Amino acid sequence: MGYKVVVCGATGNVGREMLNILAERQFPVDEIAALASRKSMGTEVSFGDATLRTKDLEQFDFAGWDIAFFAVGSEATKIHAPRAAKAGCVVIDNSSLYRYDPDVPLVVPEVNPEAVEGYSRKNIIANPNCSTAQMVVALKPLHDRARIKRVVVSTYQSVSGTGKDAIDELWDQTKGMYVPGQERAPSVYTKQIAFNVIPHIDSFMEDGSTREEWKMVVETKKIIDKSIKVTATCVRVPVFVGHSEAINIEFEDFLDEDEARDILRTAPGVLVVDKREDGGYVTPVECVGDFATFVSRIRQDSTVENGLNLWVVSDNLRKGAALNAVQIAETLGTRVLRKG
Repeated sequence: MGYKVVVCGATGNVGREMLNILAERQFPVDEIAALASRKSMGTEVSFGDATLRTKDLEQFDFAGWDIAFFAVGSEATKIHAPRAAKAGCVVIDNSSLYRYDPDVPLVVPEVNPEAVEGYSRKNIIANPNCSTAQMVVALKPLHDRARIKRVVVSTYQSVSGTGKDAIDELWDQTKGMYVPGQERAPSVYTKQIAFNVIPHIDSFMEDGSTREEWKMVVETKKIIDKSIKVTATCVRVPVFVGHSEAINIEFEDFLDEDEARDILRTAPGVLVVDKREDGGYVTPVECVGDFATFVSRIRQDSTVENGLNLWVVSDNLRKGAALNAVQIAETLGTRVLRKG
């Protein structure tokens, strides 16, 4: 006996990836519904070998359905997630709407799987920000060994994190650099993204940080340990898929780089590729389509006491969004719902 599953936002990048991953991982689905906005109603999407026609999210009745994956943004989620939860359907939400709600668990299954058991307070589980998800997968096993005091992270985030229009903007601007008459001015981003980097993701806050940077701070504390100090600089780069992060960590106790490498090699969800030679590391191009969070460039930082540096790369549409959501559903099934 499997689950009756709903994917809301099935025509978007993350929604399509959720359908792909549910099929790839053979999640026990008895029945599945693909939902979209009214303007996209009837659009065909793939689920394994099957083709689904999207239904209207606004008119959908969630009664009798087990799990609803939401990938529709905060505004639509604010309207429809409570409606699904009230009908008895567990919501796994990819937006930022519920991440900071103390009554909603924020879950990365490799890090805090036990947190799913708090879903019953609102019948909602939050999926973290894409840049946070891959970072905490790498941090948690090291924190368990040596206790992290402080993290300094700089991100190199792909345009797919913004959506399809951003992917198109990068593509069109790149072509426009070489084809006269096809130039494209920035519209999705505040500055040109082709052949450029933009140190600005999400809106600015009063202290000069952006909300993306704030998210990494608050979410890391909620998922791993509230005592960890985090400072982040988030940068958009001209890469289609795959987020990268340069992470500097300061620990309470000394942790040798060789031991850290061994710990990460056995950590769930992590794949270490760390050879001190040309090409002995992972870049976004190699991570696309993979489930793993890749860790490279593991080395001691001698400028602080008990310091390490890491390079972390992951497919942001997978581990940063769709894969983590499906893993949450798998964890919920194993620990709570016990179907399938």
